[in-house]
Amino acid sequence: MASGRVSRRQMMQAAGAFGVGALVLPRRSVAAEVLTCLEWGGYDSPDYFQPYVAKYGAQPNFSIFAGEEDALAKVLAGFAADVMHPCNYSVARFVNAGVAKEIDTARLSHWADVFPSLQAAEGVVMDGKVVMAPADWGNSSIAYRPDLMPPEFAQNPTWAIFYDEEYAGRVAMTDNEMAIVIGAMVGGMPYDEAYKLEGAALEAAAKEWGTKAVNTAKFLWNDSSEVQQAMASGEIVAAYAWNDLVANLRAEGIPVELAAPKEGMFTWFCGLTLLNTGKADEQAAYDFIDAWLSPETGKALIEGSGYGHANIKAFEIADPQAVANMGITDPVEMMKNTIVFKTPTDAVQEGFNKVWADTKALKY
Repeated sequence: MASGRVSRRQMMQAAGAFGVGALVLPRRSVAAEVLTCLEWGGYDSPDYFQPYVAKYGAQPNFSIFAGEEDALAKVLAGFAADVMHPCNYSVARFVNAGVAKEIDTARLSHWADVFPSLQAAEGVVMDGKVVMAPADWGNSSIAYRPDLMPPEFAQNPTWAIFYDEEYAGRVAMTDNEMAIVIGAMVGGMPYDEAYKLEGAALEAAAKEWGTKAVNTAKFLWNDSSEVQQAMASGEIVAAYAWNDLVANLRAEGIPVELAAPKEGMFTWFCGLTLLNTGKADEQAAYDFIDAWLSPETGKALIEGSGYGHANIKAFEIADPQAVANMGITDPVEMMKNTIVFKTPTDAVQEGFNKVWADTKALKY
């Protein structure tokens, strides 16, 4: 009967012939739904969630996305995912779309070890509710070649070099509206005002600082390997960069430093968000998030990618040289003194997109 070759009625009749009034067959166990995660390419490696694999005996199902908008569109189209790995600037998109749910941090054994500045950062908490568990982070700052720069710069690093004619053709700025934001900060405006410029104030900042950044830069980069190669060869002496560039060049024996500019160093971060569209047991989702927050995962991330991890204890067990190669000496102190990126409104972002496109058209 279990294989479908006889009916239940036929089975009961055969049992009756042997004097069996009733026969109960064991029911087939129903396999639990496998956890499904929307993830960045490369982060589907078991190195980042070993505690989960140890508990469940296998890794989750992964769907790799190119960007958060791609992932959101997939979920809204009906894809059943349990966990998503967004960055802080995009979490609101999932919350506002009604596909994210609150995280009960009491169910995360490593939550207490997350950097305090990340626990309460924009994108982690919305309307008093935790909607993302921070996991990976990095800095956006000035990577520079100390052997090719005057010693005065190391003593007083500043973002101003990206707007200084003296460095024309010797620096690389990111192909991003941050060139305008940072310029406004060089001019004395606090970040909390600069990132949400609008209207005439934005137009003025773009005309002054955006134009200077475009004209000074050897190139505006999108590909991190491009800027890394240019710095390795000495084609440029400084660039807007992330920790991984510093780690990679140091691994090649090339002298490079990550500056702490007087106007401020930036921190970006991503993490795990619970979705309400999945089918797996919720505990599995919490176990996956907790695995990502473990110090062992942090050690693998720091040593393997050159990025930071949300768990403070990860820096205690990671190879000290790997931490140093990121350009970090004291991660706790550094986190206290960096500017965590904030998310502009859609209207502000669209305004920045337009003026930046218009500004960089002057160069290309």
